Amino acid sequence: MSTPAALQRRRDYAGPALFAYGFRPFFLAAGLWAAFGILLWLPQYLGLMTLPTAFGPLDWHIHEMLYGYVAASVAGFLLTAIPNWTGRLPVSGWPLAGLVALWLAGRIAILCSAKIGGLAAAVIDVSFLVTLAAVAAREILAGKNWRNLRVLIVLGVLIAGNVVFHAEVLLKGSADYGIRIAIGAAILLISLIGGRIVPSFTNNWLTRNNPGRLPVPFSRYDVATMGLSALALVLWIAAPAHVVTGGVLIAAGVLQSGRLARWAGDRALADRLVLVLHVGYAFVPLGFLLLGIAALTGDVPPSAGIHAWMAGAVGLMTLAVMTRATLGHTGQKLEAGPATQAIYACVLIGALLRVIAAVSGSLPLIEIGGILWVAGFAGYALVYAPLLVMRKPAWAAARC
Repeated sequence: MSTPAALQRRRDYAGPALFAYGFRPFFLAAGLWAAFGILLWLPQYLGLMTLPTAFGPLDWHIHEMLYGYVAASVAGFLLTAIPNWTGRLPVSGWPLAGLVALWLAGRIAILCSAKIGGLAAAVIDVSFLVTLAAVAAREILAGKNWRNLRVLIVLGVLIAGNVVFHAEVLLKGSADYGIRIAIGAAILLISLIGGRIVPSFTNNWLTRNNPGRLPVPFSRYDVATMGLSALALVLWIAAPAHVVTGGVLIAAGVLQSGRLARWAGDRALADRLVLVLHVGYAFVPLGFLLLGIAALTGDVPPSAGIHAWMAGAVGLMTLAVMTRATLGHTGQKLEAGPATQAIYACVLIGALLRVIAAVSGSLPLIEIGGILWVAGFAGYALVYAPLLVMRKPAWAAARC
């Protein structure tokens, strides 16, 4: 909990509202880049456009979804959650603007890497996550918030994935292990953070509005699920097509399904802000199961599981957190209005179509899914931008 002195200093912040708190610039950047990145990707996929990047089209698309969109949303979440965890002041003003500029420099460097050189682009790009990790570590250690140091471990894996990604592109011309390391880190982070916020927000809503069965508290089942999921991800990174990997992936998917069922999401259908968290997390076990089937039988392509994770789990969970945190931290009512529900629907349907397209090979479904993704995240940027650039922050608002 924030101390009164720290709270007063937050209220005394007199700089631009956009740089008052980490979620503001990074969530806006995440929404804009998620939409713009796919707008650039679809013409590349169709052979209608070539970008001045040293990356192949597919590698550029994957990298910029992971280290552009995901990195921005992770930064926004961490820079907003850490002050709540530690009671310390948030990173704001010029330091925050500098972090945003470093993230943007990475996007420009990758986009123009064929002109400036792959190594220079790699250094610029990797420096953002390294700097973010250093800032997060400083705040967590200074606040003696030891239990959340594990978030830094996952962030370290994400950084390692980016380094490997760049090294593979520089040495071999395309990425392989770096892609899976980054995806694995993202899914592990969603499992870790989702395991805290989904049952917590569900419990809060049910306690107020629908007394009865509540989410099962964190227990050994969750520890076992996280452990097996981490093992499955490590095996998938190392040997994605091995039969042992397939078996462990399916086992992890079953445990993750059980974990989600224990959170009583079926009793919170009336609150769309809570419901979308459960729907988004459902793509986590779906991805494990699809990749397990791909490894064991080959009946579905691995890309089906990867898109379940990335378009479904990552897309919906980050969008759910961004909308909820934006509403809560700007003093708005925690309620998903018609526009927000339309945003959720676009990304959800787009993710489902992308998974189906991976199985069926349908080009029209890929295009429609991509357009819906763009509509969802462009919609977030359009609807929530006024709140994100609002002059006076609501410091006492709901926590992230």
